[in-house]
Amino acid sequence: MNRKTFLQNTSVLGAGLAFNKFSFAKTTQSFPEVRWSVSKRHFKSEVIENAIKAFQSKVPNKELGWLFNNCFPNTLDTTVFYSEKNGKPDTYVITGDIDAMWLRDSSAQVFPYLQFTKQDKNLQKLIAGVINKQVEFILKDPYANAFYNDENKISKWKESDITDMKPGVHERKWEIDSLCYPIRLAYHYWRATGDTSPFGNDWKGSLILTLRTFREQQRKGGLGPYKFQRKTEFATDGVPMNGYGYPAKPNGLICSMFRPSDDATVYSYLIPSNFFAVTSLKQASEMANAISKDAALANDLLTLAEEVELALKKYATTTHPAFGKIYAFEVNGFGSYNLMDDANVPSLLAMPYLGGVTASDPVYKNTRNYVWSPENPFFFKGTQAEGIGGPHVGLDMVWPMSIIMKALTSKDDKEIKWSIDTLKKTHGGTGFMHESFHKDDSKKFTREWFAWANTLFGELLWKTFKEKPHLLA
Repeated sequence: MNRKTFLQNTSVLGAGLAFNKFSFAKTTQSFPEVRWSVSKRHFKSEVIENAIKAFQSKVPNKELGWLFNNCFPNTLDTTVFYSEKNGKPDTYVITGDIDAMWLRDSSAQVFPYLQFTKQDKNLQKLIAGVINKQVEFILKDPYANAFYNDENKISKWKESDITDMKPGVHERKWEIDSLCYPIRLAYHYWRATGDTSPFGNDWKGSLILTLRTFREQQRKGGLGPYKFQRKTEFATDGVPMNGYGYPAKPNGLICSMFRPSDDATVYSYLIPSNFFAVTSLKQASEMANAISKDAALANDLLTLAEEVELALKKYATTTHPAFGKIYAFEVNGFGSYNLMDDANVPSLLAMPYLGGVTASDPVYKNTRNYVWSPENPFFFKGTQAEGIGGPHVGLDMVWPMSIIMKALTSKDDKEIKWSIDTLKKTHGGTGFMHESFHKDDSKKFTREWFAWANTLFGELLWKTFKEKPHLLA
């Protein structure tokens, strides 16, 4: 089932329907057993189970203990498929309700487990397998965002998409972050484990291809090789101007035809993703130098990072009448700015989480205040919650991911506690996070099985447990 069809079918799910994927074999106090049974789990990790036990034994709030047990291991329980290919770890990771592997989602889904890899070598191998699988996919098509495990499988989009679709590609939406997230995962895997086994010639080839793709999408020498059109009723799936997007003046920034929501950009220079690219290119440069011993490649990666960084300083900001100097969401190089934020990460709100800016950056602070206000057209406030959404699902739908990011980018105890309390009361009675929920009724939600949101919420709870446990009382 493709994502758009799923949204059509489940845009107003009730809590009862949302439970249909999970077992109710037993109940602990008033909280039903909704986590997959042990026999059905795809991957088991004793260190993760021990983390859950530690959290539940020390956090007095039983509902938070229940949510942590459900959400934090959800990726491992339900979405990973581990094997070995040519003697190397190979891990396919679906998003949950869609049988396809997004480069972005798969990276984010396993990222919170990196901190446990020294205690669990099988978990380390699993994540190494994700890196290997991502390299395979990038080498297949650096412009695609999502892939199948079966390279011979043909996407249903092949009949509707006007682009260079290859067998094994689920969707070919060009998004800068699709090439950034695998670098982020690889870099932090290397720093956490010291293991360089995934970083051979194929991995180096994926870096070279990433560098080439980013340069092509700076569009200094023309529009480049990528174009995308879709025969669809959804406006957010369409790319205007014969599939190349509205004109963007070359200025050093990288064009992205789609956002991390998989929605088309309005202006091609997507600012949060360009910040993410700077961070990722610097990390890739460090790895190319230290692991591949390729000083020339390392220098090329760093040079591009510095060029994009300089362009961001020149073109990424504008002045808002109420909030002062802020980062725009999108620009076109001709002086036009799209002022908004979208819940999907990278977002303006999430930039410190991905290392794009510091949380103390004055422009970020202004931007943060702007995006969490009614001035952001996709900020919604209702009787149950407030938060950022986006055009992907529509008006009045708050994304839990935005509330999670508000907490993960904050050092303010009140903000963090508010975020956790809000997430605790808006899971719609399911025990899991969702893609989005209605601002006035959390039982109206989209995507009952969305592993990224689940694992990210688990990451927030574990970080708070380790750093500010008093907020979980």
